[in-house]
Amino acid sequence: MKVFGDFELSKFWSGGDYERDNYIGAPLQTELLASVERELGYQLPKSYIELMSVQNGGIPNNTCHKTATETSWADDHIAITGISAIDRTPVYSLCGELGSRFMIEEWGYPPIGVYFADCPSAGHDMLCLDYRNADDRKEPNVVHVDQDSDFKITFIAPNFELFVRGLSHKDTFPFED
Repeated sequence: MKVFGDFELSKFWSGGDYERDNYIGAPLQTELLASVERELGYQLPKSYIELMSVQNGGIPNNTCHKTATETSWADDHIAITGISAIDRTPVYSLCGELGSRFMIEEWGYPPIGVYFADCPSAGHDMLCLDYRNADDRKEPNVVHVDQDSDFKITFIAPNFELFVRGLSHKDTFPFED
């Protein structure tokens, strides 16, 4: 059974040269998924795998998600630039040059899970699949981690599927100076 059965995944991604050059990985294969999960040390959520099976990484059409508390980005939401492919080749893929391990090892992000989405701040805040409270029966939470605020962690969604379903177009939120 598909996780996103009633959600139009074919219209999720924006398209474009920047997305193709920096985010989109090769079509997802079982062997690649297994090797990336081994390298990361985590089993990725079924919903993440399903989304990457449609297109392996990219820039969504809807890039904002409501928050219950203020973040460094806005009073009521966060914004993302793109979602990482399950791959090693694109620069922003999970195991790419600027992937999850790079953010932990080079930028000092806390080792709480898999960093899967970058934000418009050019690395100063990220979204993470937070495995601290996950087990075999529960998927990881999605959290926002803000480097400039001493790596403050803000809850975004209880799982990746609800995170994706909760993404809104940037025009949903008023522009703030």
